Amino acid sequence: MNLATNLERSALFFPDRPAISEAGREMTYGELNQKANRVATALMKMGAKPGDFIGLCAPNSSDWIIFYFGVLKAGAVAVTLSSLLTGDELSFLLNHSRPRFIFTFDEKLNDLMRIKDSCGLEKLICPKGDLDLNRMLDIGTSSFKAVDRNRADMAAILYTGGTTGTPKGVMLSHENIIVSSHNIMFYEHSNESDRGLCFLPFNHVFGQIHIMNATFLSSGCIELLPSFDMDRVLWATENGRITKLFAVPTIYARLLTVDRLRERLGKVRYCFSAAASMAKEIVEKWRERTGLSIFESYGMTETATAVTYNHLYRHVVGSVGDPVHGVEVKIRDGSGHEVEQGREGEICIRGRNVMIGYLNNPEETRSAFWDDGWLRSGDIGLFDEDGYLYIVDRIKDLMITGGENVYPREVEEMIYKRPEVELCAVVGLPDREWGERVTAFIVPKSGQRIVPEELKLFLKSHLSPFKVPKQYEILNDLPRSPTGKILKRELKKQFLEAARLAKEKE
Repeated sequence: MNLATNLERSALFFPDRPAISEAGREMTYGELNQKANRVATALMKMGAKPGDFIGLCAPNSSDWIIFYFGVLKAGAVAVTLSSLLTGDELSFLLNHSRPRFIFTFDEKLNDLMRIKDSCGLEKLICPKGDLDLNRMLDIGTSSFKAVDRNRADMAAILYTGGTTGTPKGVMLSHENIIVSSHNIMFYEHSNESDRGLCFLPFNHVFGQIHIMNATFLSSGCIELLPSFDMDRVLWATENGRITKLFAVPTIYARLLTVDRLRERLGKVRYCFSAAASMAKEIVEKWRERTGLSIFESYGMTETATAVTYNHLYRHVVGSVGDPVHGVEVKIRDGSGHEVEQGREGEICIRGRNVMIGYLNNPEETRSAFWDDGWLRSGDIGLFDEDGYLYIVDRIKDLMITGGENVYPREVEEMIYKRPEVELCAVVGLPDREWGERVTAFIVPKSGQRIVPEELKLFLKSHLSPFKVPKQYEILNDLPRSPTGKILKRELKKQFLEAARLAKEKE
């Protein structure tokens, strides 16, 4: 088994269909497969062996995709890293994973040159590095079949946890990624005529597996943008090029501010959101404005994305659906016992999509699983009577104020009902009296004004008193990850640091 055979099959069935569209140029499946073959054989000539770690640290591009599948075809393991990493962050992760070679871009060259020897890097692959991709394409040969690997062998390592603590390298097998890609393709009714828009980074599980790998399994086309740009996104959809829109809640909230939205979406037939739970208010407004649902699933890097899916057939706003094929989900209490239907508890998962473990981190791997092998998600959820899963919140996001438990998502859902709100995040700040002070950080819509006292009165009429934020901070924007996920930990850190500096000046 080798994940790269998905590309080979699409190249066999549809050699002349576009696989990638980037900056007005299309690459067919036949061309993509041959270039990946050239990279694979060039890597083998450079001494790469099955199981070797090979890094990728560069922005999204067709070259990134070519190199990724070349690594897989050679039987090696793709270590995918964010192109936004600082030199220190890059040094930490490269020392942890120790890849032999790394595909990168010139802007990272100085950082990599400084740490090359200490990290064990043999070659830097970029235009100004030891060799570039074009040279590898010249060295390699176009005819090659992917090296056969065991289904449990590692295919990729994706780093996660950087927003909540020290990043962990999630080891995903060929089977993990193939199972999830197949489930995504099946539930989204994907086909070779689909063209999905991708501006989310390939080092992230959503971009790499949900969008890229699932699209290539279905023989569709990826329309590549280097990052989110409202004008370029709307240009692509207006021209009727896009049938599938992949984004995150913050981007859907921004798109809702666009005039003539349905007309400007063109031929988009399917909208999907990931990275964080979507507020019901945004889903309902989107359906009202566009006639389209925003579909969600539940997943994490450790499960190669897909755990549950909210269906085309029976889409339930507010839910993340029911378990996908071959994946089991249980709700357990703090002792590991399954709770009754309708009760909240930790979401636990078992299936062929669940990671091998964390790279070089046996302690974290052990703590991630119950003794019976079920993965602990760290998320709180519950099942309704129809088997649909609802996410309550992250266990670590739970606030305890005056002895009462408050889950931020419940408060955020209510704040999003206000028409003047574009984005919000609710966090707990240290408080001598309450332990934690429920605090709302809010970004107003353009031309709108947030009046804290009015908002507070509104929330008091819908929430228990202890859930109503005691403090309201109005901001121009919120810190976000490259995928658009609001970084609550960073938000809290920035606010507390600003408060400390202000106090020192007094």
